[in-house]
Amino acid sequence: MTSLFGRTALITGGGTGLGAAIARALHGAGAEVVVAGRRQEPLQKVAAALGNGASWRLVDVADPVSVGQLEKALHGTEVSILVNNAGIAGPVAPLTDVTPGEWDEVFDVNVRGTFLMCRAFLPSMVDRGRGDVINVASVSGKRPLIRRTPYCASKMAVIGLSSSLAFEVGPAGVNVNTLSPGPVDGSRMDRNFRLEAERTGKTYEQVQDIFVSRAALGRMVTEEEVGAAVVAMLGMPGLCGADVDLSAGMVA
Repeated sequence: MTSLFGRTALITGGGTGLGAAIARALHGAGAEVVVAGRRQEPLQKVAAALGNGASWRLVDVADPVSVGQLEKALHGTEVSILVNNAGIAGPVAPLTDVTPGEWDEVFDVNVRGTFLMCRAFLPSMVDRGRGDVINVASVSGKRPLIRRTPYCASKMAVIGLSSSLAFEVGPAGVNVNTLSPGPVDGSRMDRNFRLEAERTGKTYEQVQDIFVSRAALGRMVTEEEVGAAVVAMLGMPGLCGADVDLSAGMVA
């Protein structure tokens, strides 16, 4: 198993869902973790549940001032693992019904946030000659996903950002990779299934069955599997510039 003892990981969007699962997996592998996000209460709960070696910080990843404050607050902490997980789903609507404000909000968090966090924490990794950045994208955009254009476009932008960035900082010893989960069993997919059921007149169960039938394993992935994938990626020193699909065969 991968051992991350002696390393510190910073996870954005770490208070709920995938971020919390990734924090649990990294902490379980021996890393000290800092969960960061916009809401204090869930961050505190995650850090408290993890116990020793876990802490929390507030940050709005889309705000350069807030990201700068986080960087200053962690001055003296050797963040050698950065997981850019913070993201929002955005509207579920035809492109022609999406407002410019809704589009910008999705890109502000999903893409601008990844850029700002990398800009803030990469220089120290480059100076030390080591570090790992894992940007959480999605299989969305690699296959048709109608009425989700802002989200799909933003996640494909993250993949492009990551592959290019890998060539910028790889020579300095910093690995940059993308993890692209498929649909993850949880509250976000519950929301999408409910909306699709309302739109089509089908039942929730029918919509879910149609959706998961597209995957080779006939199911969605779990939050715990995503956390385990992050740890596994960190255990592969030669992995750089990669986009790893974890989709139960949704993309194959």
